[in-house]
Amino acid sequence: MPEHSRRTFFSFATAAVAASTTRLRGADDKVNVAVIGLGGRGQAHMSEYGKLPGARIVAVCDVNQAALERGQAKVKRETGEEPKGYKDMRQVFDDKNVQAVSMPLPNHWHALATIWACQAGKDVYIEKPACHNPFEGAKMVEAARKYGRMVQVGSQSRSMAHKIKAMDLLHQGVIGKVYLAKGLCYKWRPSIGHKANEPVPPGLDWDKFLGPAPMRPYNELRFRYNWHWFWDTGNGDMGNQGIHEMDIARWGLGKPGLPKGVVATGGKMVFDDDQETPNTLMATFDYGDAELMFETRGLSTGGEGGIGSDRGGNVIGDLFYGSEGWMAVDGAGFQVYHLPKKSGSEGAPTGAGRASKADKIMDEKHDGQGDTGPHMENFLAAVRSRKHEDLTADVAIGVMSANLVHLGNASYRVGHSLKYDEATHQFVNDAAANAYLTRKYRAPYIVPDKV
Repeated sequence: MPEHSRRTFFSFATAAVAASTTRLRGADDKVNVAVIGLGGRGQAHMSEYGKLPGARIVAVCDVNQAALERGQAKVKRETGEEPKGYKDMRQVFDDKNVQAVSMPLPNHWHALATIWACQAGKDVYIEKPACHNPFEGAKMVEAARKYGRMVQVGSQSRSMAHKIKAMDLLHQGVIGKVYLAKGLCYKWRPSIGHKANEPVPPGLDWDKFLGPAPMRPYNELRFRYNWHWFWDTGNGDMGNQGIHEMDIARWGLGKPGLPKGVVATGGKMVFDDDQETPNTLMATFDYGDAELMFETRGLSTGGEGGIGSDRGGNVIGDLFYGSEGWMAVDGAGFQVYHLPKKSGSEGAPTGAGRASKADKIMDEKHDGQGDTGPHMENFLAAVRSRKHEDLTADVAIGVMSANLVHLGNASYRVGHSLKYDEATHQFVNDAAANAYLTRKYRAPYIVPDKV
């Protein structure tokens, strides 16, 4: 179906599909969900929805026949119900029995899949980062609002009780005025090595896997997990693991918009392999009266600010610095530190001109509950309420955080600092950088200007 005809069809069909929402859920009030993309993260999606009392997995979809068959068998084994199987997501969107789609897809597919789903009247859970570039993010928000769809981004930290509490405390001034937020993504990533192109494996639709990205010869390194490290399909580790910490850093800093400037430096260190994205990167975002720093380090490292220093391994979390102290937040909990006050000195810290040991005034532990399940439960609750404000990670929130990743990557790729004009959604006087705000799409997988 041509793009304009498909859009017209969806415009008429959306109201009818939305009106059938109650009937589809049935007396048990379960939401009929389809999982699209059955790789590593797709396995988690199937398992989590299978455990939630408010969801029923009625369909699964993957461009790889072997993954599709494994997915159907997994759902049948874990839930007792066999879902329909599809190799083309557009068939899922046409399935009137599907109310919501959960899509752990490669980054380059997030926008188009979400737009198609919204046009078809489906609610959407899309994995992080929300979008592959800023143009796509704007179109996703536009589609969600135009078609009245619930679109939740997989930034599940926003549904974790201790992180919600930590952000509330920051906004209430627990460490005074926050002047710096720093996200840490120190996650060991081994070399991917070198591999030659080869024939497409049987059962894999390589054209559909690439979708909006340029056509490339099949290479195993561009498939499975390693697609994260190629610009066509991924955004590096700042847009992979790092987007979780970037989102928390932006949330805690309390800045609703984008910065006025950014500079990012780094590179591919130590390894000689086919990876395109940097494995070390330091990005700094200028908000005028505050700044956000983000560091990606995929090599051996130590802890920082108490995060990871006593556990070894990966160091993933956020640090916040304020006029009265600092906070460390990670998956294990959060801690608040204050500098001791000198009596009668209007709250000035002790030891003028000399650092003083901070006192830990709060130490909150993670409650032990998983993060993905509660985030999906929040999504299902919004599907029922029909209020996107009920989502803890609405698409507009996810897109804003993802755009910080895109601004940082643009600075790294052009090799210099950039000024950004939020009014025009452009870098100032920098055509090379502005080229990274969108991409050239491969027909027929074109993210439309009019959704």
